[in-house]
Amino acid sequence: MNFSRRSVVAGVAAAPLFSKNLFAAGYPEKPITLIVPFPPGGSTTVVARSVSDKMADTLGQSIVVENRGGAGGTIGTRSAAKAAPDGYTIVLSYTGTFAIGPAMYADPGYDPPKSFVPIGMIGAAPSVLVVHPSLPVHSVKELIEFAKKEPQPLQYGSPGLGTVNHLAGELFASEAGIKLAHIPYKGNGPALTDLLGGHIKMMFVPIPVAIGNVNSGNIRALGTSSAKRSSLLPDLATVAEQGVPGFDVALRYGFAAPAGTPQPIIDQLNKMLNGALALDEVKKRLATDGVDVLPGTPQEYAADLDRDEKKWGALVRKLGLKAK
Repeated sequence: MNFSRRSVVAGVAAAPLFSKNLFAAGYPEKPITLIVPFPPGGSTTVVARSVSDKMADTLGQSIVVENRGGAGGTIGTRSAAKAAPDGYTIVLSYTGTFAIGPAMYADPGYDPPKSFVPIGMIGAAPSVLVVHPSLPVHSVKELIEFAKKEPQPLQYGSPGLGTVNHLAGELFASEAGIKLAHIPYKGNGPALTDLLGGHIKMMFVPIPVAIGNVNSGNIRALGTSSAKRSSLLPDLATVAEQGVPGFDVALRYGFAAPAGTPQPIIDQLNKMLNGALALDEVKKRLATDGVDVLPGTPQEYAADLDRDEKKWGALVRKLGLKAK
């Protein structure tokens, strides 16, 4: 059974058991804990707070963000999976923890389709494919042609093994029919530093991280990684538009709750989430972090999680990637 089927069935099945008492008491009666499974200060925390603060205004209760980092986000996600399914614990669901981590870790301590019910999607943050200016290419098509002629695979950097931008490079190489050599770093900062120095020739990098150096000409942007153009670089064509049809890579953010959380609570949280995403203030704040908002229903988010897990899980297994 896939995520869509499992999660929706679990939520509906639990609803008669819990919902009357909870809604008679006026859910929410106390603060809600939002687990962000990464250390504070990063983009995941910015995304979570940008939305949850506005949701709290409407719900009439605070949403307290708890950062629980470690093991690629699996530690915090595991703790959320074990929380009571009463609507008072939710988690920031993320490509790395819901699609990649379960395939990389032998036992992450949770199985997203069984352990969670989706609340809704927040949005997607594409990356940009950038190259060092010394590389004689100005488009994705030219890069592919150049790579095919090179006797050695082009080296590309990433913020680490098993990250979305590492897998973006592997997917790009596979779909473009070229060979690339992956060089992992401990974060986007060190990788970008080596790209600027010409030690590596290309990488997929979050747009907000790269845009300053792109605008200054220190690196050259060839294309954005998602199916649709980014609001931060609207004039830059996507990789898919430039000869790699169907290429779609983005960090996807959402909210989820422990399996068994009553469906009426899920629906109420989804309504509050979509209301927050409709605010210009929230859209602008997320846009500065490269996130294009994608509101929708819990069922639509479940289907999106299914697609993401199938794509990245299959690639992780094909590459034989294992977390240490």
